[in-house]
Amino acid sequence: MCEKNARIIREKFVVSRKVKYTILIIGAILIFILFFGRVLINPEAIGDKVAIIEILGVINDSEEIIKHIHHHRNNTSVKAIVLRIDSPGGGVAPVQEIYSELKKLKSKPIFASMGSTAASGGYYIACAAQEIFANPGTLTGSIGAVMQFMKMKVLYEKIGIEYQTIKSGEYKDIGASQRNMTPAERNLIQKTVNDVRSQFIQAIIEGRSDRLTRNQIEAFADGRIFTGKQASEKMLIDRLGNLQDTIAHAAQVVGIKGEPKITRIEQKPTFLEKILNLTSNINQKILPSTSFRYELNFPTQ
Repeated sequence: MCEKNARIIREKFVVSRKVKYTILIIGAILIFILFFGRVLINPEAIGDKVAIIEILGVINDSEEIIKHIHHHRNNTSVKAIVLRIDSPGGGVAPVQEIYSELKKLKSKPIFASMGSTAASGGYYIACAAQEIFANPGTLTGSIGAVMQFMKMKVLYEKIGIEYQTIKSGEYKDIGASQRNMTPAERNLIQKTVNDVRSQFIQAIIEGRSDRLTRNQIEAFADGRIFTGKQASEKMLIDRLGNLQDTIAHAAQVVGIKGEPKITRIEQKPTFLEKILNLTSNINQKILPSTSFRYELNFPTQ
């Protein structure tokens, strides 16, 4: 009887040990999957990488792009950043905010790749890069600033709308659509636009003073556009090439051997964001603009 009890105890002990070992093994597997599963699923999750930050369309907001900049800044496996710019520009403030954050990123080299259009604010941002690539047919340049007001005085008179304005100062309703702008108001706006243009020129000087003089930049800063080929001849960009050329060059500069691994944060706007963007674009076309913009505009006939 004692021997039987001893055997039962030994069997229970063996079973108990097996259960413990099984739990330990399962736990180890779960930890392995938790920490290394991403690498098993995606081998490109390890190793030195080139990050791509996309700047697409009209630049009305800087928040998402700045989040991407900070994400790649904090990723130690990212050794270089390529800006893929396909934008006619946008609002002065968001353009300057993106440029400023890129200039703070001193630990990783930045390269710019221009798509079909990288003009005005798009070119402004590109100047934060140490080298700029463009396709021969890329539209770029458009250095300057613009502020537009819609004049609807005649229309209001035809439909019988009359404004009565009480204001605290001479310039408080500057740009009002129901009346003509006075010479003093036009002069004030022109001075302000010129100041914003000067800020654009200063950004180019900061990024390309080793290639362009202030006088050369001033000569181009009248809003004219250039093809990528023309921009290359005038030293507004550094090399002719596409996105793949830019990535390969960035990898070579930072010493990545072979084909570089690429990382990017996918930008998938929600349905609501698409509606809001569409509404914003429509408003820009039909409503008076009351903000300064670094933007290339193609007039519609």
